[in-house]
Formats: sequence, C-alpha cells, structure tokens
Amino acid sequence: MVLQSLAGKVPAPRRATVRTLVKDGEVIDEALTLWLPGPGSATGEDCAELHCHGGRAVIAALRSALAALPDVREAEPGEFARRAFANGRIDLAQAEALGDLLAAETELQRRVAQAGVGGALSSVVANWRDRVLLLSAMIESALDFSDEADVIALPEHFFTERNALRQEILDCLANPRAERLRDGIRVVIGGPPNIGKSSLFNVLLEDNAAIVSPYPGTTRDFIERAVAISGVPFILVDTAGLRDEDTDEIESIGIARAQAQLAGADMVLWLGEEGTGPRGAIEVHARCDDPTSFRKIAPDFRVSSMTQAGLAELKQGMIERAMALLPAPGSNAVNERQAILLSSAAGALADTSHDELLIAESLRRARMDFDRLLGHSGVEHMLDALFARFCIGK
Repeated sequence: MVLQSLAGKVPAPRRATVRTLVKDGEVIDEALTLWLPGPGSATGEDCAELHCHGGRAVIAALRSALAALPDVREAEPGEFARRAFANGRIDLAQAEALGDLLAAETELQRRVAQAGVGGALSSVVANWRDRVLLLSAMIESALDFSDEADVIALPEHFFTERNALRQEILDCLANPRAERLRDGIRVVIGGPPNIGKSSLFNVLLEDNAAIVSPYPGTTRDFIERAVAISGVPFILVDTAGLRDEDTDEIESIGIARAQAQLAGADMVLWLGEEGTGPRGAIEVHARCDDPTSFRKIAPDFRVSSMTQAGLAELKQGMIERAMALLPAPGSNAVNERQAILLSSAAGALADTSHDELLIAESLRRARMDFDRLLGHSGVEHMLDALFARFCIGK
C-alpha cells in the first residue's frame, strides 16, 4: 500500500527500482525503492524500503507523507528485531548479539557480536540440544521397553557421550564473558600523590580530562573515561593519590574511593613503589625523562607523559593483557543470562544417579535450559527489556 500510494506502483520483488515519490501531487523525492515480500525478508513479513536523499527537509516530508497513510506508524525501538524473532528469522541468542552489534564501538566488539548474529552460538547450542534428545530417546526406550528381551540396557557410550557434552558446555563457560567485551577492560591508575597518574591518564586518552598540578591532593575523586586502543575497549580510571598523613576529610574520601577502584580493577597501572601495589599490578615508572623524579628499579614499563617515550610499549602491554581477558573473535562469548542457563544444563548433565527415571528428568531439564537460551520457551518476561535497548526501528 505504501509503495502504491507514494511510488505509483509496486516494483518487481527484490529489484532496486528508481521511483518518484509523490504525495497529493507534490514531488517529495526521487528514491530507490525495494519490495521484499515475506517470508524471505529480514522480519519474515512483507517489507518495503525507500532509499531517499538524506536532507532533513526530504526526510521530514517523507515521514509526514507516511504518517498520513492509514495504518502506518513509526516503529518502536527494537520492533523489527522483535518481529524477526517472533517470526523465527532469528533466535534469542542472535537477537542479543544484534543488540551488542548495534552498540559496538570497537572492531573487536563488532567481530565478536557479528559471529553471534550469524548464529555461531545458536548452532552450537542447537547441536547440544539435538544430542540431549538422542540421549533422551535412549533413556525412554529403556524405560518403555524394559521388559522386552530385545532391548539392551543403557550402553557405556551413553554415559561417555553425556560426560563429553557436559565438558563442552563447561569449556564454553570458561571463555571470557560478553559483558566484559561490551563494557571494556577496567584499567585503574594508582599510586601516591604527584607521581604522574593524571598525566599518564591524559596521554593514554589523548585528552586533558584530568587536572594536572604539582600540588598533592589535586585529584580528589576518581575520573573514568572510555577509550579504544587498537580496537580494544578500555575504561581508564584516574584516582586520588594514596597517602596516610596530612589529608583533609574530602581527600580522605577520595583515597577510600581510589582503594575501592583498585580492588575492582581488571588491570592496575601502579606508579608507586615497587611491590606496594595490588597483586598482579603492572609496575610503571612514570616521568622517566625527569632525573629528579621517583625512580623504580625494575619496572615493567618506563614511560614519559611529556615526551611519550615508552608509551607505545605500555599500550601494547595493556592490549596483550586485555586480550587474555576478552573473548576472541570466533569464540562463543556468552552473556550472564546465557551463562546461568548453560551452568544449569551442565549441572543437570552431572547427575550421577543410575536411576533411569532420574536420568530422564535431568536430560529434560537440560533441554529446557537450551530452549530458554534460544528463546523457544520461558523468555517472555525479558523480551521487553532486551528489545527496548535497540535503536529506533531496529
């Protein structure tokens, strides 16, 4: 109806066609039109696309013309993806990955999310579900025909296959989680006052986000900023200088917050005395260009925020550590919801009972967990929250 009303007629299916869009005898634009009949469309429904010129006035005129047509309205956030899910074009795991893809700001985030949209995790989970179904069939056969002489008891390979399947799930759960990639690696810069923390923070950000001065206590609270370094997402955190004496009430609060940030960091750049920082911290000698500054004996990196000496090496070291904490492209990175369901399935498959009824029930629970992960059942309560974070229309 939309194409008929604005373009005069419907073009051939799946063939880009130039049409003049007209409303009430007035030309709106000359646009590329596409007619995509369902079910072979992104949503599984009949779809039309209008590729017009991008000027604000053109878009406003076209939106006004569309709004004037009967039964036409703007899509709600996530509506196209939700329709695709409801019509079986994508499953829930793919829909969640699509949300991550829309929010991706780095190349690594894009590549991992794209694998999920393409069904990498979905195909693995579907395979696990099929294998559980085969195991269930063996159990049901043993239960239904246990009195028949030609039915053999559960073979040894039943338990071998069940254990192998459980181990595959545990291996998947051992991979870094999707949330860490989405949120970024949290890197906290710590140390005593006037050691170069804020200067290093600024040079890593390539921005003067933190105030730098020679006076102790300049940084009273932590400052955090997101940054991508060679496509790897980080959250950099500058903290108040740590000291025990001569602090006022406000600075003491800043120090307490700095200590909390250090405790919750994925990675710490420690600029203080060697061995006094959190366990596993990266020892950094800042101000290596200043012979009068505090010096470390054997730091991991020597850096000058003034000349940027050693900065490239420090960034590379941060990237190498981050890559060990982040999901790799091609790996199956699960989010918290998926991890809970997979953990439940692995627990069900760990049932050590030799009672065939109990084994059958544990396999049923595992199948239900897989179904919930893919959105085949029991997920209605979380759909609104999922699709609401998508962009308008998508």
